[in-house]
Amino acid sequence: MLCTQLRTHTCGELTEKNIGQSVRLYGWIDTIRDHGGLIFIDLRDRYGKTQCVASEELKACFMGGQFKSEHCISVVGKVQRRPAGTENPSLSTGQIEVADIKVATQVDGSACNNPSEPLPFEVTKSQETNEELRMQYRYLDLRNPVVQKNLFLRHRMYQTIRRTLDAREFLEVETPILTKSTPEGARDYLVPSRVNHGEFYALPQSPQLFKQILMVSGFDRYFQIAKCFRDEDLRADRQPEFTQLDMEMSFIQEDDLFAVVEDVCKALFKDILGLDLQTPFPRLPYAEAMSRYGSDKPDLRFWLPIEDISERVKGCGFKVFSEAVSLPDGAVLGLTIPRAEASRKDIDTLTEFAKKEGAGGLAYFKAVRKESGVVLESPITKFFSEEIQKNLLDFFKPSEGDLIVFVADHRSKAQKVLGAVRLYAARWKNLIPPKSFHFSWITEFPLFKWNEEEKRWESEHHPFTSPNMTDWMKYRPSNELGKIRSSAYDLVLNGNEIASGSIRIHQRDLQKQIFQLIGLDEKEAASRFGFLLRAFDFGPPPHGGIALGIDRVLAILLGLGSIRDVIAFPKNQKAVDPMTEAPSPVEPRQLKELGIKVV
Repeated sequence: MLCTQLRTHTCGELTEKNIGQSVRLYGWIDTIRDHGGLIFIDLRDRYGKTQCVASEELKACFMGGQFKSEHCISVVGKVQRRPAGTENPSLSTGQIEVADIKVATQVDGSACNNPSEPLPFEVTKSQETNEELRMQYRYLDLRNPVVQKNLFLRHRMYQTIRRTLDAREFLEVETPILTKSTPEGARDYLVPSRVNHGEFYALPQSPQLFKQILMVSGFDRYFQIAKCFRDEDLRADRQPEFTQLDMEMSFIQEDDLFAVVEDVCKALFKDILGLDLQTPFPRLPYAEAMSRYGSDKPDLRFWLPIEDISERVKGCGFKVFSEAVSLPDGAVLGLTIPRAEASRKDIDTLTEFAKKEGAGGLAYFKAVRKESGVVLESPITKFFSEEIQKNLLDFFKPSEGDLIVFVADHRSKAQKVLGAVRLYAARWKNLIPPKSFHFSWITEFPLFKWNEEEKRWESEHHPFTSPNMTDWMKYRPSNELGKIRSSAYDLVLNGNEIASGSIRIHQRDLQKQIFQLIGLDEKEAASRFGFLLRAFDFGPPPHGGIALGIDRVLAILLGLGSIRDVIAFPKNQKAVDPMTEAPSPVEPRQLKELGIKVV
């Protein structure tokens, strides 16, 4: 019982056991109903709703509009059984009502009768209104029990994480929010120093360097539910400030960390959804993910693999295919969309989608049944000999109504386009099983990627990721950096990257070499990361870690389209808080104290 000096019970706990008791409740008026002279009020708080029956002296007040929805009031009355046939089994309090209620009298200033202005939207239907209006009046949106439930589950998620990791000897450590700017990847949020004019803190994009230093410090197993900040373009699964489960472990290999993360995921799904996950999760090397699914975060709830038919169409007369195959890195890739029954309009729409993804066009064959069996039908069929057509039929084994689509281009571009087409087709033909979850580890990411604009190599993940040492010894001497795999890994759920991590570099010399290869000279490396390099002079252990996106995981678990629905006070797509109107201008004297002038 959550009784206090102000209330005897919450609005969600009265049952038949309380019949005959005098009670005092606090809450918001959810609904007011006039049933032939009897006035019923549903009083709501975060715990539930209780039906109350107005006393004779209060009837006129409710009927006259002195009390309305969302007024916050305190009432006293006696618990009685609801009349037969009026019970509400969907409520925990549905067998009882509080009869002959009166608004509680003022006792030590504790009684409450706070009216509400006219509402901008109906609280219990807030999800049906404009999102910007919901965010402007977030305190009303958060009164909606459906919206509150998301934050209740977030709380439960945190407790499950803490229990699970505590049982595995992890130590929760908080790392600084005001830290050093070490720009790599997304932009930092900068905080000017009043004491040291012209110098700035940065809000952390992650606790990356601190958690590595905690391993040097001998803590062995660390975690933190960490607030992180990135000044980047926003979308439904991004916010300027977000929360991640940050972890680091010493003396481990990838398998050790995978097992811990899988234990956390199993516990979360069991506690929140009541589902038993099967572990270990499947693993897929990056190169295979790209070649088979055209994505480093493939949605594997459905099949639809990408096939390479470059060798099979080498001798065809279709110029688009033959030219692509002749390129050093060219390829012709195909994808079967089952039971497409595609019309000309369907194909045109699909082609336009592929073009928006970067394709020059989209070739296709329909699988059509003739007297001789299933054959290929398309405007381009005439460019393919009977032998090549038979070869393609034997390879794809299409059924009547299937649509086989092709992209001919540089291999990486063709993979990317067909990866997007694969997802489009799955949604178009309803191939994704509802309420299903598929986890997979993507491993062996490239260590480096080429920045064409700046004509230099940069880290695929971040510069603290350990290389695959076999590749490093083989390709580093010849400077074939694009062939070096890393010890980085992502955890993917339903086509969304939900966690990313790596085995870290723990040798100073190797870390300095990586900095040099991505264009950081010794002076710049010392300026940005000198404190980490100095720590590596004092016996650092082998270590690795991962960060799991709390907001993104919970949104997927609950089937929500945006992480804003699981954050108490989110920003909009312009990184603005419509409720507080942040960011906002500040007083000139504040800028003067900081030594800053706005241009």
